[in-house]
Amino acid sequence: MAIGAMSSSSPSSSPPLSKLATSKAHGEDSPYFAGWKAYEENPYHPLNNPSGVIQMGLAENQVSFDLLEEYLEKEQEQVFKCGSNFRETALFQDYHGLKDFKKALASFMGEIRGGRAKFDENRLVLTAGATAANELLTFILADPGDCLLVPTPYYPGFDRDLRWRTRVNIIPIHCDSSNDFQVTRKALEDAYKEAEKKRSKVKGVLLTNPSNPLGKVIPKKILEDILDFVTKKNMHLISDEIYSGSVFTPNEFVSVAEIIEENGYKNSERVHIVYSLSKDLGLPGFRVGAIYSYNPNVVITATRMSSFSLVSSQTQRMLASMLSNKEFTEKYIRTNRERLRKRHEKIVEGLKEAEIECLEGNAGLFVWMNLRPLLEERTREGELKIWETIVNEVRLNISPGSSCHCSEVGWFRVCFANMSEKTLEVALKRMKDFVEKKKMKNKKQQQKQLFGYYFG
Repeated sequence: MAIGAMSSSSPSSSPPLSKLATSKAHGEDSPYFAGWKAYEENPYHPLNNPSGVIQMGLAENQVSFDLLEEYLEKEQEQVFKCGSNFRETALFQDYHGLKDFKKALASFMGEIRGGRAKFDENRLVLTAGATAANELLTFILADPGDCLLVPTPYYPGFDRDLRWRTRVNIIPIHCDSSNDFQVTRKALEDAYKEAEKKRSKVKGVLLTNPSNPLGKVIPKKILEDILDFVTKKNMHLISDEIYSGSVFTPNEFVSVAEIIEENGYKNSERVHIVYSLSKDLGLPGFRVGAIYSYNPNVVITATRMSSFSLVSSQTQRMLASMLSNKEFTEKYIRTNRERLRKRHEKIVEGLKEAEIECLEGNAGLFVWMNLRPLLEERTREGELKIWETIVNEVRLNISPGSSCHCSEVGWFRVCFANMSEKTLEVALKRMKDFVEKKKMKNKKQQQKQLFGYYFG
């Protein structure tokens, strides 16, 4: 049934909804979500709709999905076996989660970090994806009106995940291209002062490492500086490490867990890690996320609150079997990283042929693309104008930097792992043609302006 057909009553005659229901804090008016709508209305298909919109706004990993299918086909009897466990599986609803799955997940988290950090399953709290994990942590750490400091550019969904239902504010830590958008101590202090001006109590800093949308890991020295900052300010640190297994150069990635262990767990109770199987393992539909906290009180509270976002018992049993198979996980991690590296090289080289530069990245399912040279005017309006052209005429759904609260105009996030190589080639061809036409148009406009200047 269509939403508009759900009730015969007109909006004016029905009782009003809550302030939360009518709030615009969800952020659905952002270009980030508008681009998705354009795709859904006219999705690309190589045969049925070759002129449709190609989805490059979705950070989804499909490059190694065949490995998952191969494993499930081979091990389906073991994975899907219920037998005498059917009753237990069907009736289990403890929000502490299955011990076997939590143990397997903790082991997998250590494995994708090369064994440089260990994870205790007793510190894990399961949630229905990273979205639920981030919101749950926000509810626990901050009160309505308090704020979290978040480096820009940041994932557009944080406006929904961290703010909408919690009524907690986000204060941006403004980063720029002068140092590849890395966090500086000055940027941290400036954001903290901005929060003080707004009389909003700062409860913590939230990072994404590797960064979404930058596709880049945070250097260890910067992580240490941030940890020192939150310690001195007596705040929390949330490290969203959802892309930790999608780093092409794994030795360059440092988890905050490694720093905690190196420091002998000093000040560890203010540190909380978010993880999910949606990106590294390419299973967003399974809705499996987790909070890993060094704070016992946070673990206890998060466990209680996780009853609102449980992971199904059958999902846990299936994945426990998969993640406990070391032969599979080792092959998957190794192969997935190599495939992502090659796909990343392909899109970077393709954009380079179109004379488009990208931020040098080493992780994630996307690139941070610079279209500033093509803007008619270097303003937010100029950025959105070229974005609308790319979505509606070039028919590529990419995400403008302004939707990520980027402090500079002209940057765009472009996803590359949710499609086939052939579809990516089509997308790159469209982008190259667009750039050539755009440069030709700009050249003609400049000539016209010069002509008017000299002969006007």
